[in-house]
Amino acid sequence: MADVALTFDCADSTLVGILSVPERVATRYGVCLVVGGPQYRVGSHRQFQLLARALAARGIPVLRFDYRGQGDSAGEYRGFEDVGDDIRAAIDCLMNRCPTVESVILWGLCDGASAALLYAARDARVGGLALVNPWITAAATQAQTMLKHYYGKRILDPEFWGKLLRGRISIGKVVLEYLSFWRRARDRSASHAHRADEFTQDGTPFQRRMLLGVERWHQPMLLITSGDDLTAAEFLDVTCKDPAWLAALGKAALTRQHLADADHTFSRKSWQTQLENWTSEWILAQPNARS
Repeated sequence: MADVALTFDCADSTLVGILSVPERVATRYGVCLVVGGPQYRVGSHRQFQLLARALAARGIPVLRFDYRGQGDSAGEYRGFEDVGDDIRAAIDCLMNRCPTVESVILWGLCDGASAALLYAARDARVGGLALVNPWITAAATQAQTMLKHYYGKRILDPEFWGKLLRGRISIGKVVLEYLSFWRRARDRSASHAHRADEFTQDGTPFQRRMLLGVERWHQPMLLITSGDDLTAAEFLDVTCKDPAWLAALGKAALTRQHLADADHTFSRKSWQTQLENWTSEWILAQPNARS
């Protein structure tokens, strides 16, 4: 495979990307990596670079790029809820530069996964979604996740108690933090209405628009989650308890993968390799995937 640096236009700005081109294309699919923020096309510990090259080595073209205002791209960054034009421009670029690509997989981590889900149903060229530890955070559900997954672990952690007994951790500070999360978790108004900064101009919170994205999505979807990650834990807790999410995911053409020991960005080599394998195997297993 080979990496090719390129630029392409999005509105009045120029975006920068890297296209990983296989020596021999093995599939009609191409992948567009939608980064989580604040991040750029290389990713934490070169995660996106490694993934793109691994997929390209298996015959899958991959474009990773910087949003407007991020990395080396020009323009002003708008946040993950408003990068639809950036994603559309990247898909245009990928399909123009790789004529064999008939359909595009959007692969996203964290709020990159959320952005991909918000966009996908609007573009018929998108033939699949690979979502990794999607971002669905709201005040109440974040507090519930902290109480269940963070403080629950700390109470059982001998190292925590050792630091506490040696005075290296302030018991007063721990108690105040716990009570703050406990109050937020029990706030019924926060459970059903999000903070003002979580609403779009039309008044619909992004979490609701993500759910609508799943309900409107009728193509294959891969969901990969990490076991040692609060973002993934919150997404799984919310979607396993909310009847609307349960119904939407139950009807979806969904493949789930879960790596119990992995952190948010799959920072160990073995975790990264598993992520690459799950992604490539899922793409190449799709009906009529191979060229």
